[in-house]
Amino acid sequence: MTNSTRVMERRLTPAVSEDVWLRRKQGETIESIARSLGVNSGTLRGWFGATGGIQPPKRVRSERHLSLPEREEISRGLVAGSSLRQIAQQLGRPVSTVSREIKRNGGAQSYRAAAADVRADETARRPKKCRLARNRKLARRVAKDLSRNWSPRQIARRLKRDYAHDRQMQVSHETIYRTLFIQARGALKKELMAHLRKRRTMRNPKGVTKAANQAIPDLVSIRERPAEAEDRAIPGHWEGDLLCGTNNSAIATLVERHSRFLILVKVNGKDTTNVINALIDKVKELPERMMISLTWDQGREMAHHTRFTVATDVKVYFCDPKSPWQRGSNENTNGLLRQYFPHGTDLSQYRQTQLDYVSAEMNDRPRQTLDWLKPAEVLSEALR
Repeated sequence: MTNSTRVMERRLTPAVSEDVWLRRKQGETIESIARSLGVNSGTLRGWFGATGGIQPPKRVRSERHLSLPEREEISRGLVAGSSLRQIAQQLGRPVSTVSREIKRNGGAQSYRAAAADVRADETARRPKKCRLARNRKLARRVAKDLSRNWSPRQIARRLKRDYAHDRQMQVSHETIYRTLFIQARGALKKELMAHLRKRRTMRNPKGVTKAANQAIPDLVSIRERPAEAEDRAIPGHWEGDLLCGTNNSAIATLVERHSRFLILVKVNGKDTTNVINALIDKVKELPERMMISLTWDQGREMAHHTRFTVATDVKVYFCDPKSPWQRGSNENTNGLLRQYFPHGTDLSQYRQTQLDYVSAEMNDRPRQTLDWLKPAEVLSEALR
């Protein structure tokens, strides 16, 4: 913790500190909170960052230790000229306790209750080793999975599945985040933060829809899609979209609804001719009947969807305008893919082999919606 954040911490009473954390959890910006407190936003950001943006648990002071009201009684007794024995009797404390308290805080002439209480709070801090620092085997497993671009939540859930009867090899995703964001814990290297989906240095409290496009000829509504696709009961029904980059570049993303299995397709442009040609070539590589239907939004890249259906025997259904939730699996996957292909990237630079590597890594990640199984495992079992 820096000097400025220590000063900040001393300025905040417990009540104000609690209010600051509450306002932050409700989504108020650090700049807004800083203005209301009359402090620099950078100082407040450092104060939040010292705990990784996660509110630390409330400290409970032992009854054996002097409280602030007791220290105020000592201060008033000294001002009134009371003896140490009289002050101790009034507090119900041993004389030696009162004597040591006064000596360690500058003597009778300099004693100040508030300053003494802050000093006691500082010296009482005993950094406790976190779980990952105590268990190096667990730390190595977490570091390995982070380097594979797994999220802390995926890691925690997979550990719970892999070590169901060994609680020493289990850890919460919050502990992983804290250990990454608070480097003083010393259990995980700072470089592993680069593998997090969102490149933040602390956790932040918890919108974008596409504009409607021109009408697509011979559009078939999602409402006509088979019921088996809606309930995800069997594999073979897919959702698709374009992940867009700079210079008119894009990658076609295909997600199987039952298993969340991902296929990435290199396209040479966002026009319908290039997109349809690339999709036809990729679908023809799949085993027969592995793709039964495809759901897309109303983007003009699918204007020639009838040609796709004739070539592949795969029916295409279209979502309503501005309704990304109707392709929820694909939308979620596209968000995850931004870890590999950030906004502002020219996607034309990637070869199909590179896209295959990314999709293979994504298909090998445990997913919460699959009860922490992997998409590859679910699809393999379904096809078998």
